[in-house]
Amino acid sequence: MNLLNHVIVGLLVLSSVTLSACQKEVPKTEEVPYVMVTQPSRNHTDQKSYAGDVQAKQQTALAFRVGGQVTERYVDVGDRVKVGQVLAKLDVKDAQLQMNAAKAQLESAQAAAKIATEEYQRYQQLLPVNAVSRSQFDAVKNQYESAQANLQQARSNYQVSANQTGYNQLISNKNGVITERQIETGQVVAAGQAAYQLAIDGEREVVFGVPEQAVSGIKVGQSAWVTLWSQPEARFAASVREVSPAAGQSRTFTVKVSLLEGQSSIQLGQSARVFFVSQDSNVLSVPLSSVTATDQQAYLWVVNADQTLRKVPVTLGTYGRDSVPILSGLKATDWVVVGGVHLLRDQQKIHPIDRENREVTIKTGG
Repeated sequence: MNLLNHVIVGLLVLSSVTLSACQKEVPKTEEVPYVMVTQPSRNHTDQKSYAGDVQAKQQTALAFRVGGQVTERYVDVGDRVKVGQVLAKLDVKDAQLQMNAAKAQLESAQAAAKIATEEYQRYQQLLPVNAVSRSQFDAVKNQYESAQANLQQARSNYQVSANQTGYNQLISNKNGVITERQIETGQVVAAGQAAYQLAIDGEREVVFGVPEQAVSGIKVGQSAWVTLWSQPEARFAASVREVSPAAGQSRTFTVKVSLLEGQSSIQLGQSARVFFVSQDSNVLSVPLSSVTATDQQAYLWVVNADQTLRKVPVTLGTYGRDSVPILSGLKATDWVVVGGVHLLRDQQKIHPIDRENREVTIKTGG
């Protein structure tokens, strides 16, 4: 039994030594990754765009000059009209009756004026021979002058009635396209109530809304360019014509941009997008792939002189297509990581390389 115990003890000791040797293996050295870095750019391109629609530069509301019931409507939205074209008509019965009454009054005034004129002429012949008294002559003269005044008033009333009859026709005063219609056949309208909206032929512009935080960056005369949803590959030069001084019901400011080219190929009502591009050499910008965030705080990975990383919180500007401006937290001499930022950690050692896979030397204080 003693020999067997010695054998068992020896096997246990050998197993313990073997396990200890396995546990004391040398750990593997962590691999230092190659990471692409870049310095911030000073030539930040800020591009903003707004959606709008194409409208005529000049538009006018067409309305009847008198009230009445609509009996005929000849045009609709989208129809092209010319100067002098009749667009709609009102019921002319009442206007016709008024004109007939005014005509009868005119004829009566004409007859009275004729009698007064003849009477006045006779008294003019009798007065020199003292066949009539001076007071009789003056009375006849007053009747003559009153008859002439009544005749002039009757003529004016008749002319007004005739005009009122003509006003029962709504006639276009410009060439253009009907963009809105507010009347229906049988509807009773008041004088001056808008019946149609006419987009006058000529220049076109794009109208859009701008939020209050951005309107200060848009000025009258500022250059822009326009694309159409139906022609995304085409670009048309434009210029800001008008910026509304007050916000509308949507709490945006209306901006009108005049198109400087492509007038013949652009139709009213087309959807468009207006682009504004500006260069700012005083703002640092980095690629979008350099930015990450934790708890709504944006930050960048900046490389130290010893090739380790540190997390730098930054304040971002408005995102561009490929880059974003850094308003605070970054220096022009800093080197920042490009891409894969979510895989890195603070104080991690890296091999910094540029976009052409060349090793980058980080200077002290850089």
